[in-house]
Order: sequence, then structure tokens, then C-alpha cells
Amino acid sequence: MSKTVLGFQDLTEANFASGAYLMLSDGPLELGWRHSGLTADFIAEAMALPFAGTNRLHKSIQHHIGYLSNELIENAVKFRQPGRIIIEACVEGDVFMMRVRNEIDNKTSERFQIRLHTMLSVDPGELLIQQIEANAASDTGGSGLGLLTLLSDYEARMAWEFEASGENRVSLTTTASLALPLSWNG
Repeated sequence: MSKTVLGFQDLTEANFASGAYLMLSDGPLELGWRHSGLTADFIAEAMALPFAGTNRLHKSIQHHIGYLSNELIENAVKFRQPGRIIIEACVEGDVFMMRVRNEIDNKTSERFQIRLHTMLSVDPGELLIQQIEANAASDTGGSGLGLLTLLSDYEARMAWEFEASGENRVSLTTTASLALPLSWNG
């Protein structure tokens, strides 16, 4: 099975042994949007605990981690095939790292890879502005702003691994790193 990696390939080798490991799975609670926010809030609070000494700094770090976590988990829930979502997260020094694994169908994989090629080939700030304008002019509602915001405004480093995992199924692993704002300027 061939693997396609887009983004920062070094992130695919990141070690999460000293972090948190969570699994969301289908079941009677019907895995959905509400789980994204709750899980992201939990990760943000847990990963920001070492920075709780200064309230403003703690809140800023918690916000950054929460935003990244929510975007990655929301996308995994929204575009997944039935099955589990694996989430790993850790803080190493001044960097938050997160990895999310889920399965998507072949068509979603193809569309997403095309979108990523576009996102990674131009300035994310310019593309973010274009997407905001396109969403404002469209009646269909916007999408794509979350990842662009992470790349542009939060300067997240990201990698996406696509690997065939069965008939019409692709294993998608999204890994992100985010430098934490360890000083408060506000």
C-alpha cells in the first residue's frame, strides 16, 4: 500500500509517547459535533495545565491548543467513514503537537488532496482572504476556513498522510505542531 504525505514530512515521525491518547468511537452516543468541542476543550485544559501559573498566559495557550484541537477533531468527525478516531496530543517545551487518525472514503481523499495541494502551494494568508470573500459571496455557507486560519494566523505546521486501508477506505493521519505563545503582549 502506497502512502502519500503532504505538508511537513518530519511531523509524521513525531513521538507522542509522553502525551495523551484518546479514542472516539461509534456507539449509542452517535459520535458527532458535540464530541468535537468537548474533546477539544478537554485536550486544551489538560495540555495547558503546566502553564497555569499566569492566568493570561494560561488562557492564551489554552485558546491556541483548543482552536487547533477543535479544527482537527471537527474535520475528522465531519468527513470520516464509520469507525474510530484516534487522537494523540502532547506538549514538548514550547510546542503543542497533535495527531488525529480516522478513515475517509476514496472520493473525499481525492478532493482533500487536491485542496491541500492548492493550500500548500500559495500563501495561506492570501488564500484565507480569498476564501472569506468567496464564502461571503456564496449562499452555500463557507468551509475551509479552519485549516487556512491555522496555517495563516496560528502558523501551524501540518502534515497529512493518506494510505489505502480497504475497499473505498483511506486512512488519514493529520499531524500538527503549534508554537505556544509563552509571553503575553496584551
